[in-house]
Amino acid sequence: MTGLCLVLVALGAVPVAVGAYQFLLIPLHAWRNHYRRAAPYLPRVAVIVPAWNEGAVIGRSIDRLMGLEYPESALRVYVVDDASTDDTPEVVLGRAARYPGRVFHLRRAKGGQGKAHTLNHGIEIVLAEDWMEALLVMDADVIYRPDSLRRMTRHLADPEVGAVTAYIREGSGDPNYLTRFIAYEYIAAQAAARRAGNVLGALACLAGGAQLHSRENLVAIGGRIDTSTLAEDTITTFRSQLAGRRVVFEPYAVVLAEEPGSIAALWKQRLRWARGNVQVTKMFRHLWFRPWRDRRIGGVSFGLFWFCIFLLPVAMIGSSLGLVGLFLLHSDLATVVFRATWWLAAGSYVFITAMVVQIDAPTGRRSWREAMLFPGVVSLVVMALAFFPGAVDPDGRISLWGLDLPPAGGVAVTLAIYAWVSCSMVFAWLARRVEATRAGRLLAPLLVYLVGYGPLLCAITFDAYVKEYRKAAQVWDKTEKTGRVMV
Repeated sequence: MTGLCLVLVALGAVPVAVGAYQFLLIPLHAWRNHYRRAAPYLPRVAVIVPAWNEGAVIGRSIDRLMGLEYPESALRVYVVDDASTDDTPEVVLGRAARYPGRVFHLRRAKGGQGKAHTLNHGIEIVLAEDWMEALLVMDADVIYRPDSLRRMTRHLADPEVGAVTAYIREGSGDPNYLTRFIAYEYIAAQAAARRAGNVLGALACLAGGAQLHSRENLVAIGGRIDTSTLAEDTITTFRSQLAGRRVVFEPYAVVLAEEPGSIAALWKQRLRWARGNVQVTKMFRHLWFRPWRDRRIGGVSFGLFWFCIFLLPVAMIGSSLGLVGLFLLHSDLATVVFRATWWLAAGSYVFITAMVVQIDAPTGRRSWREAMLFPGVVSLVVMALAFFPGAVDPDGRISLWGLDLPPAGGVAVTLAIYAWVSCSMVFAWLARRVEATRAGRLLAPLLVYLVGYGPLLCAITFDAYVKEYRKAAQVWDKTEKTGRVMV
């Protein structure tokens, strides 16, 4: 039993170590990148914008596209209207009149089938013509910086590159606590982690709001977007690389997006993403840890990065069970292992946070508080306890800063400390429930700061496991946009 508990704790520590390893790769991006094979290249680009009730944001997005630093004759925008019931058609038709021959309105008679079906409607029409040389898929609310498209197209000068993605940055003009957490997360998950993907030569996902495909790549993957899952962008990314073409992340092509400002909206968005990842994991089960020439997506490092995110809730629960089990077995190893794992967590946390806030300094300065409290105040306290040798002993006595708890209380607190990484997901779920109450506006942010944004994401992933196991309805439920993106 002691051996089993040690294995569980070790497995729980793997994602922490792999996270540090991933960020150690990022400085290598200065040497291992695609810029040597990139060159000025301005192909004819067709932009596909799926839109359902996007009247509040679609007009400005089109205007910004028309203002890109890109030849007017080489850029066309096709808005695929998914049977909108608001003023989306009128807004798009107005822009089509303002930019004749450059903006087109494609109306679907029957909507509600999801983003992939909407995209395929536009892709079929665009591919039927010979004009398009590259296809840009974007969301209706995102704002491209003026130089972003040409920074992306330069990579397509290399015929071995099939697709390019940009850095999606949270761009709300009036950020709240949650959008600041998301802003920090996006630096870590995109600006940082995707650089590591460039170093490895394999990416997990093209950003849904900024994916540029060569015509050849689009044809090679079947000329259509997958409609069988909730992760059409990830499936497209995998298939592009399995077809033998490279996928590149361009960190200096910046795209601003409006992100959820409430836990409920975030949960809805990320549940869809997490369920999609479950589906992708099953769909490509023949791929994992099976590298072969020119297909690094099957490599060991790529597999570790994928599964350490995908199975992070499982690892957290296993780590808690292992520590609690060692304590109940009256093993002296409990405190030793507790301190070792949290020392590893503390070292990785400091290293990763220091790197992330420097990669996108303006966003890092705006979200410095959320960067520090990403794991949550309680986790930081538990982390600090690991650096005080006498704070928690094998018998469950707690002695710290003059506080000496009685044995019964000490045992209870010790068990809570050892189980915290799992309990944090329960409290994150509670924050979602509290948000819907009258006092939620005040209590929900407090709970998230205490529990941590990371555990909130893990709770959503765990919910995705449950939804997939129960075969819950697979609905593409888009996030409501209000036009808060800062231009």
